[in-house]
Amino acid sequence: MNILIDECIDRRLARQLSGHIVKTVPQMGWAGIKDGELLRLAEIEFDVFITVDRNLPFQQNLAILDLAVLVLQAPSNRLADIEVLIPKILAIVDTVPKGTATVVSE
Repeated sequence: MNILIDECIDRRLARQLSGHIVKTVPQMGWAGIKDGELLRLAEIEFDVFITVDRNLPFQQNLAILDLAVLVLQAPSNRLADIEVLIPKILAIVDTVPKGTATVVSE
């Protein structure tokens, strides 16, 4: 599974998603690109986009994308707060449907 992590999430999360090819938005050279264009770029090379932007599913038409979106709901975007979600992310990342947003929370 090819996973892209949004720039607002600590890049160290990538190391904890073992068994997957994981890149960050800055690693791809896409930092600062607006959500709509970023998602269109992401769907070309990635299967899943992980973000903490809770508004993204309401602001973008995800149904037209060949990309699944995971929206992490944690107290903050700090790695310590997001790490508790890793088991849930790993449990669903291979089966999350493309063209949808799935909320991952405690």
